[in-house]
Amino acid sequence: MKRILIFLAAIMILSAPPLYAGLMNQGFREDFATLDNWKPLTFPKIPRHTVYRIAKEDSKNILAAEANASASGIIYTKSFNIFKTPIIKWKWKVSNIYQAGDAKKKSGDDYPLRIYVVFKYDPDKAGVFERAQYAAAKLIYGEYPPHSSLNYIWANKNHPERILPNTYTARAQMILLQKGPERTGQWVDERVNALEDYRKAFGTDPPIEASIAIMSDADNTGEKAAGYVDYIEVSAF
Repeated sequence: MKRILIFLAAIMILSAPPLYAGLMNQGFREDFATLDNWKPLTFPKIPRHTVYRIAKEDSKNILAAEANASASGIIYTKSFNIFKTPIIKWKWKVSNIYQAGDAKKKSGDDYPLRIYVVFKYDPDKAGVFERAQYAAAKLIYGEYPPHSSLNYIWANKNHPERILPNTYTARAQMILLQKGPERTGQWVDERVNALEDYRKAFGTDPPIEASIAIMSDADNTGEKAAGYVDYIEVSAF
């Protein structure tokens, strides 16, 4: 199974039951005083893991992610209602992009930083074929994998598109917020409407429950980069 599929499955396995146990209707803000609200995610057959730690910049806590021919992520342990709190804001910075990175190639599916919005699978709203697929996955993993995800990425190349399907699976859609090296080394504020982006990317409404994951990966390209997140906020407006 390809890494992105393993990622989607592992999110549910490693985070259950807490990930979807506490649905928050009011959103949240993470200022990275600690990583207590996050769980690590590692992948089979990828021995080198990205390092996530709390760092200081100008006396302020930030999340630092250091990838070196590595891949792993961290997952927020609670979920939110995407229809009530669709707005996601954050500030991020990367040291560099990957020379071999390319969102249109499987070999280039690495990013110095990406913010995932992961959506819970709801069997009551699934068709017969989809229910069969997810039932089979549950037999393997013990839990249902998530339904789908949006990947907000710092793209390595200046592709003209804003939305691209992931090269491994259409269940993960890539939203290209930053493109190329122009703003590397600078803090950049982002504000997205994940509900609207989901509708544009998938052509339908998402499941109600969603959560956040962060990943910095360089295992395909074999390169290295550092990514930083100042805060993440999920809100109604």
